[in-house]
Amino acid sequence: MTAIKVGSLTLEYETFGNKADPAILLVMGLGAQMIAWREPFCQMLADKGFFVIRFDNRDVGMSSRMDDFPVPDMMEMVTKSQAGEHVTSDYSLSDMAADAAGLLTALGIDKAHVVGASMGGMIAQLVAVEHGGKVLSLTSIMSTTGNSDLPPGTPEAMGALMAPAINPEEDYEGAVARGIDTLRAIGSPGFDVLETDLRDLVETAFRRGFYPQGMVRQMAAILADGDRRKRLKSVSAPTLVIHGVDDPLVKVEGGRDTAAVIGHAEILEIDGMGHNLPPQLNEQITGAIADHAARAMAV
Repeated sequence: MTAIKVGSLTLEYETFGNKADPAILLVMGLGAQMIAWREPFCQMLADKGFFVIRFDNRDVGMSSRMDDFPVPDMMEMVTKSQAGEHVTSDYSLSDMAADAAGLLTALGIDKAHVVGASMGGMIAQLVAVEHGGKVLSLTSIMSTTGNSDLPPGTPEAMGALMAPAINPEEDYEGAVARGIDTLRAIGSPGFDVLETDLRDLVETAFRRGFYPQGMVRQMAAILADGDRRKRLKSVSAPTLVIHGVDDPLVKVEGGRDTAAVIGHAEILEIDGMGHNLPPQLNEQITGAIADHAARAMAV
């Protein structure tokens, strides 16, 4: 892993595979570090003939923290959004899309297949809308359009997401337990993940950087972005939507809406999949991404 300057920010990134191969940029979701793209998943894509890049978004992990901005009140933002009121943010999803596009430029990559999960799917969508010349193909995983008419996540999943963070320096085991509980609450009911694997992900994230303030600012950016449907109609890049039928946080209707609005998009719905990337689905999901990228390059 290494860092690179992108505009005024420093972004931490890691690559897999041969730089001579077509690039795949992986964009992760709300409050999640690049390690949520697990190494076996990244290596599978590299083994399929791609140069894979994962990175920490701004305000998370080892990338620049936006300390000059205040931390919004999470419940106040969500309440305003649910009431149809406008939410403001100090940086936008478009800014984060510019970060992703800027990372490619900084790495000397003209174009890439852009793959995003959850909030990362929203960012990837905006890379395709606002930086379309850099996008060979778009894959939007467990994401949505910002359409407020779509069904919300379950109370259990939403509650886990918005539960106050526990500082591991004050209560390490409590913080780890809270992290594991959150991953289980939003995870895939059809695919069990070992407790040791969940603990490893949570503890590795703590070692790299505990910074819940960034997650709240990222949530503000999501809520402030609003409905992307009109913008998504301009996406020209070949698009694949992947969504779990049993996603408790971003319901499958979000994926269906994304595919319908883009129009030419293909959609892959996976039974038993929730709001995570269970290792049992690595081959299916990486295979779908690789096949989609190959078709896009063949056009």
